[in-house]
Amino acid sequence: MRPCIPLRGTYGCCKNSDTERRRSARRTWLSCALRQRSEQIIASSTMSRMVRQYVRQFGQRLVRRRGADTIKESDGLKIHLSATDLVFLGVGRNLGAGLYIVLGAVAKYVAGPAIVVSFLVAGLSSLLSRLCYVEFDARVPRSSSAYVCSYVTMGQLWAFVVGWNIILLFLIAIACTARAWRYAFDSLIGDHVSQKLEETVPLHAPYFLATDADFFALGLVLLLAVLLALRVPESAWVYRVFTGINLLVLSFIIISGFINGDPHNWKLTEQDYTLSTAVFSYSLGPPGAGGFVPFDFEGVVQGAATCFYAFVGFAAIATRERGDLNPQRSISLISLLMCFLAYFAVSGALTLMVPYYQIHHHSPLPEAFLHVGWGPARCVVAVGILCALTSSLLGDMFPMSRLIRAMAEDGLLFRGLARVYGHRKIPVVAIMSSGSLAGIMALLFEFSHIANLMAVASLLAYSMVSFSVLVLRYQPDQNLSKSEKTEEETETELVPVGSPLDSVPEAGTSNILKSLWFPTSTTPTRKSGQIVYRCAFLLVLLLSILSLVLAQWPRRVFSGDPVLTTVAVLLLLLITGVTAIIWRQPQSPSPLTFRVPALPVLPLVSIFVNLYLMMQMTSGAWILFGIWNAVGFAIYFGYGVRHSLEENNEPPASTSQTPD
Repeated sequence: MRPCIPLRGTYGCCKNSDTERRRSARRTWLSCALRQRSEQIIASSTMSRMVRQYVRQFGQRLVRRRGADTIKESDGLKIHLSATDLVFLGVGRNLGAGLYIVLGAVAKYVAGPAIVVSFLVAGLSSLLSRLCYVEFDARVPRSSSAYVCSYVTMGQLWAFVVGWNIILLFLIAIACTARAWRYAFDSLIGDHVSQKLEETVPLHAPYFLATDADFFALGLVLLLAVLLALRVPESAWVYRVFTGINLLVLSFIIISGFINGDPHNWKLTEQDYTLSTAVFSYSLGPPGAGGFVPFDFEGVVQGAATCFYAFVGFAAIATRERGDLNPQRSISLISLLMCFLAYFAVSGALTLMVPYYQIHHHSPLPEAFLHVGWGPARCVVAVGILCALTSSLLGDMFPMSRLIRAMAEDGLLFRGLARVYGHRKIPVVAIMSSGSLAGIMALLFEFSHIANLMAVASLLAYSMVSFSVLVLRYQPDQNLSKSEKTEEETETELVPVGSPLDSVPEAGTSNILKSLWFPTSTTPTRKSGQIVYRCAFLLVLLLSILSLVLAQWPRRVFSGDPVLTTVAVLLLLLITGVTAIIWRQPQSPSPLTFRVPALPVLPLVSIFVNLYLMMQMTSGAWILFGIWNAVGFAIYFGYGVRHSLEENNEPPASTSQTPD
């Protein structure tokens, strides 16, 4: 009998079986892991597409434009003014606090007798902005403001920023003018109001707030808001009366100022200042270096930045010119010229009558007549100032309520602000709410700080208008049918996707560079329009950097500092090159009643001058400006985006209500 021999591999077979099971389990685990990973990738890709789609849709909301056919002839307050009324409105609006208060502060502390040059620079900047404003208005036949033009041509977010900052401009103008009214009235009664306010309601608050709460200015603003809400249609004649008195008083100031003027006041020395300190007990301004330009070029430029406050009144005409009158855009230019001549002559007369460091801060012109021994004339001048400031207050309240109502009707501001009352359809809610806010600003804020804030807001708004004119001239016609294709789209379709030719990247790069200097079409296309948009944004960035360098280190740049001079020269070369690229692109042949000459140079010069003046503002003004716009963006993204008419596809309509 053969012995029983165990089979070979029995243990090995069991071992191999365990190994196979482990391998199978590993394969199953890997398969599940790969499947889960692929599902995660698919889910992540889906989520990424959803996020991109949401971002794209949200971005489309921000640039959504309002149809030009939705603009009504009756947009805004229905007040019919003639050309003469508009001229009086513009002159009365401009010849207010900017002339009677800002003039004295800038001449005393910032520019000296060279304030006449500061007004010249500010006037030229305002003129450039106004020319761009005129073409911007011409693009929307029935528009009533820069806000509406921006909404139709540039999109919703751009329009909101423009409108929000113009509202700030009007609010500060009303607050400053109300404080100036109190200063002028106080000078007639011996400063009793100021003394009483300082004793009863002093403010122990940050430096940018006033030293005392000005309840007088608050009451004045609320009173005029109530009068405006009650008798809007009959208020036009007030401008003629008050502005006529203002012009008569200004003529008297100019003539008597040059008669009593002393040319030596334009070439004062440190010895003259020393003698003044021994004679006069009240606070004198800094002497500077003496002469006509005691604070050098920096003083002239800083003075021009503050004096721009005096030329923002043409926005009030722009919001009225279209709705109330057939296009007569020369009206605001005539008003601008008249106001510049008045500022130039009055500032010259004041600095000839009184040494610049002796000018009274809050009441420069009445106190100047006391200085030359014409005491009775002081009362006449003070009464004229009160008439001028009252006209300026009403001139600001009219367009501000109109703009707020327009933005509320579009859903970008709270809809309740668009309510109108009575058969006259007066926007009482907009008038009273904006008047209350302006009154609170007059109550709490110091005049000089909010005046600088107003200059920043106005310069930004007008720079945005100049930018819009620059890019819109090079865009294709917005009425182009969606079924039509531009030339570059057709050419793109003819090129096969995924071509194996190795020379495609070089050819693409070559075509892009060639299109920058040699456009393929004589009319604007979507491609050329995008080129202009990108170049314009790049130019704004370069101009901002150049303005900052020139504002912070002007002496080092012009004295030949190797680093700063090199930076400035490189920036100028880049600006010139990018400007040339824009110049080579085709312009739109669409007919306009007015076209800015020397495009693209004139809008770019306007933007540069405005940015340079903005860089002269104090840090406090920039902080307040940032807070205001932060509040605006919170309202827009929290309310306006979801409630805008373009989002809900609703026809714009005002809410009318009859009081009980």
